[in-house]
Amino acid sequence: MQNTPQANRLHIALLGRRNAGKSSLVNALTNQDLAVVSDVAGTTTDPVYKSMEILPIGPVTIIDTAGIDDVGKLGKLRIKKTKEALSRTDLALLVIDPEVGVDEYEKKLLSELEEREIPVVGVVNKEDKFENINLKSLMKEVGVKLLTVSAKTETGIEKLKKEIILKAPEKFEEPHIIGDLIKPQDIVVLVIPIDLAAPKGRLILPQVQTLRDILDNDAQAVVVKERELKGALDSLKKKPKIVVTDSQAFMKVAADVPENIMLTGFSILFARYKGDLEIFTRGAKGISKLKAGDKVLICESCTHHRTADDIGTVKIPRWLRQEVGGELEFDHVSGREFPDNLEDYDLVVQCGGCMTNRKEILYRLKKADSLGVPIVNYGMLIAYVHGILDRALEAFPLAQMIWEEE
Repeated sequence: MQNTPQANRLHIALLGRRNAGKSSLVNALTNQDLAVVSDVAGTTTDPVYKSMEILPIGPVTIIDTAGIDDVGKLGKLRIKKTKEALSRTDLALLVIDPEVGVDEYEKKLLSELEEREIPVVGVVNKEDKFENINLKSLMKEVGVKLLTVSAKTETGIEKLKKEIILKAPEKFEEPHIIGDLIKPQDIVVLVIPIDLAAPKGRLILPQVQTLRDILDNDAQAVVVKERELKGALDSLKKKPKIVVTDSQAFMKVAADVPENIMLTGFSILFARYKGDLEIFTRGAKGISKLKAGDKVLICESCTHHRTADDIGTVKIPRWLRQEVGGELEFDHVSGREFPDNLEDYDLVVQCGGCMTNRKEILYRLKKADSLGVPIVNYGMLIAYVHGILDRALEAFPLAQMIWEEE
């Protein structure tokens, strides 16, 4: 459970007003004193992420959020952080305080959850304090099924867990990274550069997860550095089904891989696994429309030590300037930040998203797409500027068709 990356967990957010008992409910669900509990309204400020396991779902992340009725300047910032947490929420627990009932706060929140297609479990807390809760009346007002629980005495917690299991979306992540492209005994060559950006003594998460998916599907993996690729291909008696490369080695790898062997990148596999490859492909076509002076947003889902030739802050801006033949204006965000003013940008460039969940990447994609702002990920942009995106999309017929459309 502890070794499952947070990006691959079902994310469950507890939402509601201040003092509805959200933090107490987190403690009851996890059976640990993980969240700070107080009678003072607004104890929880920024969203807090807790790991646990709910069988048969498996490892999950519980998100404890600030009250949706917070007040003042700081209160508005806390509400903003709560709303940001919705972008990575797979299942919402709406916690209602029977003392204050249901009002516009809950109704507006439910409307937003419906718009984002997030399933909801309704919970009326403090059953121990209020014996005669008019559940029918509350359900009529809020419009969703409600369960009564007591976080204090843990009454109804098992019933709540069963409801979470029933309401949890079955496909909160795609089932395969590469498994649906290969058959048992197929050979897959993974090209993994070991450079200054590579973590010491280990591989990065997309490489490890792709390798595991190959093994899970009974195929054979050959792992090499880019300098050893040609020798490895020459030594294989059987032709590989596909070669997958780190996007920064695309040019050298494309030169060494014969045209009759499929070639793609880890970032392109993750564009599909974490998001929507078709939207990303449409976004890649938007690169050709950039002109000098345009504004570009570069989003990284994790924070890391930047090297002198960092991909997000150095290489991509350099490639895009070369592409347009002039200066561009760049903004950078990292971690969970994602600006509201997307319409101000002419292109959004998203990292591979290995450190965040699929819900958040899809939210970013759909938000940009709905505003008509092209959005592309790192690997697809790199393949584009090096002139090999058409080849890197060969394994994905629908995306390739979109790419080839005039």
